[in-house]
Amino acid sequence: VMTKSRENPDMFPFEDVEVLPRPRINFLARFYKKYIARMEPVFYRGEYDQLNGVLERRDADLLHVYFGHTGVHLLPFLRNWNKPSLVSFHGMDIMLRNNEPGYNERLVQLLKVLPMVLARSESLADRLVGLGCDRAKIRINRTGIPMDRFPASVRNIPAHGAWRLVQASRFIEKKGLLDTLTAFAGFLKSHPAARLILAGEGPLQSALEKRAAELGIAGCVEFTGFLDASQLSALYQSAHIFLHPSVTTSRGDQEGVPNSMLEAMASGLPVVATLHGGIPEATEDGVDAFLAPESDPDHLLQNLLTLSSDTVRYQAASAAAAKNVREKFEQSRSIAALEGFYRELLEMAEC
Repeated sequence: VMTKSRENPDMFPFEDVEVLPRPRINFLARFYKKYIARMEPVFYRGEYDQLNGVLERRDADLLHVYFGHTGVHLLPFLRNWNKPSLVSFHGMDIMLRNNEPGYNERLVQLLKVLPMVLARSESLADRLVGLGCDRAKIRINRTGIPMDRFPASVRNIPAHGAWRLVQASRFIEKKGLLDTLTAFAGFLKSHPAARLILAGEGPLQSALEKRAAELGIAGCVEFTGFLDASQLSALYQSAHIFLHPSVTTSRGDQEGVPNSMLEAMASGLPVVATLHGGIPEATEDGVDAFLAPESDPDHLLQNLLTLSSDTVRYQAASAAAAKNVREKFEQSRSIAALEGFYRELLEMAEC
């Protein structure tokens, strides 16, 4: 693994991690490459030689680049490296960057150069095809969830209407948090003892707090801040419904499959979400999840009321969520699929 910084080494105690320092390059060489030869940043910043040196020393056979924007940056390297490479796309990294000259063109070129491309969902694969990627190059590599961290328990409808609804995400536009607040305000009219827990942090927090106050529900909404995996697992065990009404942003940013949703399902939480991105691929509407159109808090509210009004249906949805996510997203299966893609790419290179 090559990275610019390393975090949480206690959680990921792997030996084979190369922390790449900022390359040291000669000022005159940089000046020549940038202004005379008009070479791209990966060359004049010294990154090309640094990457090449690590890969040669490690005798690497294959290079997997995580995230599309990193692949775009490394496009000159990928063009010149004489061994196979692939790039995986996860969601936001598929967005066009109209304000960055040349980026969109390089993204299209990247998709043509690569022999294999990974996507987290079929919806992301469709967007890659829309950008000109050959569908035959794309492989679906779904998120793998460590199920042992999120033990399943079938939920019961709470006594006295004391529902605990939870959403865990970054506080950004595509997570649909304003719709969550609006739907919850309506839910409170039928279930005044309900509480909404928003786990996470991000640039929209002050706007969300203000909106909760405007709706008159601030006293029923808890902002927990960032939670680690064990804290999230405990939160899910104490909750009854998981909300995630994702929306496509004005800039075209879209989800793949939200990890937090899969983790919540693994713990046995039914989902109320939207027909967005990879969510319909990861859930079964009316079985383990209840899906509304994007930006439709009234429909979200109706799904919440439907789920909370039927004990049998609620318990069935809880059991189905835990069962289905284990069949589709168990971590060892995702790892095995990824290893299979690596073998396939190496075999392609030998032909």
